[in-house]
Amino acid sequence: MSSADTPALNRSREYPAATQSGYVMLLLSLVLAVAAVWLFITAVRGEGPPAGLPLILAAVTGFASLFCLTGFYMINPNEAAAIQLFGAYKGTDRNEGLRWVLPWLARKKIAVRANNVISEKIKVNDARGNPIEMAAQVVWRVTDTAQALFDVDDYREFVTAQMEAAVRSIGSRYPYDDIEHLEVTLRGNHEEVGAELRMALIERLSVAGITVDECGLTHLAYAPEIAGAMLRRQQAEAVIAARAKLVEGAVSMVELALTQLSEKDVVHLDDERKAAMVSNLMVVLCSERDTTPVVNAGSLY
Repeated sequence: MSSADTPALNRSREYPAATQSGYVMLLLSLVLAVAAVWLFITAVRGEGPPAGLPLILAAVTGFASLFCLTGFYMINPNEAAAIQLFGAYKGTDRNEGLRWVLPWLARKKIAVRANNVISEKIKVNDARGNPIEMAAQVVWRVTDTAQALFDVDDYREFVTAQMEAAVRSIGSRYPYDDIEHLEVTLRGNHEEVGAELRMALIERLSVAGITVDECGLTHLAYAPEIAGAMLRRQQAEAVIAARAKLVEGAVSMVELALTQLSEKDVVHLDDERKAAMVSNLMVVLCSERDTTPVVNAGSLY
């Protein structure tokens, strides 16, 4: 079957439901109840029309009052109610307070407030194949109640599953660290990685009518089985980088010293003495311990 012949996914879309203010219907219900009581009293006293008619009217108004009472429901702030008629979606009511709808219409409430979720620690292989542990924090909320309720089985479990999938995808795309700072890394580029993770989650959760407000990594570390080895590797790379910087600075200082000695005509050195001087200066500048100079009181040669 070609892609053109494949049926499109029938996605739900939220739209406003036809509901009424509960306060108006509550007033109407009270009026009907008072009318039913008055008609019943009238029928009992035998006043006005024949007793049968007031009793019938009292029963009708009493039933209408009870009918109104069965359609009330409450909507709290940052909450919505999906209205259904025998399983068919009939819209969403997002108006806060006391609401009313026909009693045979079912109301399914759903929270549209922000939710904060921290994922479990997930073991992932980074771009260099090193096993690492990652965890993410996601702030999400429902934007389309119809999709959240009817397009996925359980939208909360769907968020958890997609969080794990997105974290695995991002974790395998970048290396954990780069001592030369030439690549985008998980450890050194938190904002960039977090932004990419958020966009990936928004794309994955759009089918459930959910958006992501904030996203970021809360845990990032090498897996325990290689943590010790990678720590020693990081320490070795740091030492190498520090020594390279130290040697670069020492060479510049030696070059400056020789240049100034030559320009100011302080002393004339042949190649052999220059080499000895360079060697001594490099030892002094690159040594990790304090050096003890030896003063030569005699001739240089």
